[in-house]
Amino acid sequence: MGYLYALLAALLFGSNGSVTKVVMDAGLTPTQLTQFRTLGTALIAGFVLLLIDRGAFKLTWKQLGVMAFLGIAGVAMLQATYAVAIQLLPVGIALLIEYLAVLFVPLIAFTFLKETVRIRLWFSTALIIGGLAIVAQVWDSELNVLGVLMALGAAAALTLYFLVGEHQVGETSPLAVVFWTTGFAALFWSFFSGWWEIDPAIFGTQVSLSGNLSLVVLPLWVPLAWCIVMGSFVPFLLSFSALKRLSATVAGVVASAEVIFAFVVAWLWLNEVLTVVQIVGAAVVLVGIVLAQTARAAVAPDVDLAFIPEPPK
Repeated sequence: MGYLYALLAALLFGSNGSVTKVVMDAGLTPTQLTQFRTLGTALIAGFVLLLIDRGAFKLTWKQLGVMAFLGIAGVAMLQATYAVAIQLLPVGIALLIEYLAVLFVPLIAFTFLKETVRIRLWFSTALIIGGLAIVAQVWDSELNVLGVLMALGAAAALTLYFLVGEHQVGETSPLAVVFWTTGFAALFWSFFSGWWEIDPAIFGTQVSLSGNLSLVVLPLWVPLAWCIVMGSFVPFLLSFSALKRLSATVAGVVASAEVIFAFVVAWLWLNEVLTVVQIVGAAVVLVGIVLAQTARAAVAPDVDLAFIPEPPK
């Protein structure tokens, strides 16, 4: 079930990139969209918890601290930097850079957590860097610099999401982690997103789904609702459920399928086509990602998490 949850989360996250582009093209900023996604997800999760697990609302101060850290550094920053990145870069390329996170996970495990990492990690590093250079066509690159930096920021946030989330779902339920982390993320962005500048009339604006679906016109609230429910709440719940059953290492392998799903959906929907050379580069990156994840040994039961807030025992 862990593999199934991770794969379904990757499918929903990957396909949501194209929906996100449509919503932002209609006038919402990346931070405003992030505000809606995180707040909507927290409200849905909170409502479900009221019905099935009210004890999830009772946390110690230490637990709240970890949830706040994961919510802001791992969820709020991930959503915002990813939204900016796909606004400036093709969806597939933005995700390729973001999924450097699954290289960072074993690197951090080796450097800070003192875990045993197999030597194939260094070979996978060369594959990933080389593959990204091919995809970006660094010899003739026209990639937006800010977009690349935002995608790297998303990679850093996703690294924290995997590492901290792996341990938090062992302390409470995945649904509770979704509620608290997205709640803190929504609170964080409420001060900076500029939600108060949004004209409510925009939600009724008729928007084209663009690309090969340009003839389909819907009010903005429809794709926005998809982003909140099927692009945020459901995949977040699935990914945390996967982390409860799998290590961050294994979950990262399956989650990297998001890159493939995003490429396919963006190609079929938005006509974001890669050259043959870039497709080869993407394949090299994916091979490197899988090797990087298999290079990390199983997480030891007594891991030193000194570099993040310590969850209660």
